[in-house]
Amino acid sequence: QKADLKLNRATMLKTCAAALAILGTTQAFLAGNTAVPSKVVARESILETMEGATAPMGIWDPLGLAEIGTETTVAWYRAAEIKHGRVAMAATVGWMVSKAGITFPGDIATGVPFSSLGKGFDAWAAVPDAGKLQIVAFIGLLELTTEFQKPHYLMGGRLGYVPGPAGYGKLWDPWGFSTTSKTEEELSVLRNKELNNGRAAMIGIMAFFSATAIDGSVPALPSGF
Repeated sequence: QKADLKLNRATMLKTCAAALAILGTTQAFLAGNTAVPSKVVARESILETMEGATAPMGIWDPLGLAEIGTETTVAWYRAAEIKHGRVAMAATVGWMVSKAGITFPGDIATGVPFSSLGKGFDAWAAVPDAGKLQIVAFIGLLELTTEFQKPHYLMGGRLGYVPGPAGYGKLWDPWGFSTTSKTEEELSVLRNKELNNGRAAMIGIMAFFSATAIDGSVPALPSGF
């Protein structure tokens, strides 16, 4: 039974990692990019002109991905980083809230209260299949809407911004930071904070996954966290 549990956790780890790789979110207050030429340029010359290079780490590109593409490729990397960082921040907070035993009131489906879902991987496994399909469909809708915006975020449009009625585009800017009287310098500080917090959250949620799936893999966390 313990071996089956380990196998289920490992399978769920792969599923969650794949989900993080495709999740589409929005970027409501990052400044719009200008159209960029498709040419290979020095890594530093690209990243030094983009937000996200802050002390103490400086340029954050540990795998050197900026060296293998054009400026347009790097813009695509940045869009992906923002999406995954936001997803990871939401996932990290959700994981900790779930582990604390805090749930939504009521039922997620008829006869299935939120409080019965469990914690961590068990919570996702307990969601009815119809609910999982709705979540995946909503994510897909966000991603498609982002990709079909005009102009595209790689051609001068806003990175990851999701246009739409009824405040749909404010999904990740609910307090309207991008529409306030803040200066561009103040907005830049907020964008850098978002990038850095997203990077930390990506490391954090993967640590949670690892500690849950592989006992003792993260010494700072208890097994099965």
